[in-house]
Amino acid sequence: MLHHVSLPVRDLAHSGAFYDAALGALGYRRVFEDDDAIGYGVEDDKDLLCLKLNSDAHAASPGFHLAFSAPDRAAVDRFHSNALRVGGHDNGAAGLRPDYGQRYYAAFLIDPDGHRIEAVINR
Repeated sequence: MLHHVSLPVRDLAHSGAFYDAALGALGYRRVFEDDDAIGYGVEDDKDLLCLKLNSDAHAASPGFHLAFSAPDRAAVDRFHSNALRVGGHDNGAAGLRPDYGQRYYAAFLIDPDGHRIEAVINR
């Protein structure tokens, strides 16, 4: 359904370091960048997530978050720990979430601009 999602960020270098760490743990990488944007995905020039420089960036309300698929539980663990080391804020440590399902394993973070993100594997 979705082609890509864009998030506004106030400091592209800082947010780029955060998303390099978080998304790199899940197998995503920078697929393009310029002075005003960084795109993440798996194929060059085909971004799934784009960070857009915006000095007036604001995060969506607390009810909104982006959930990224993880290949395994270890990747969810790395997503969380890697991002905390580069300025992310804990919003739920890696672990099972039985309220969401018997095998729902996830971690939750808040990025440097207040955007809420999650890594999850549900198998």
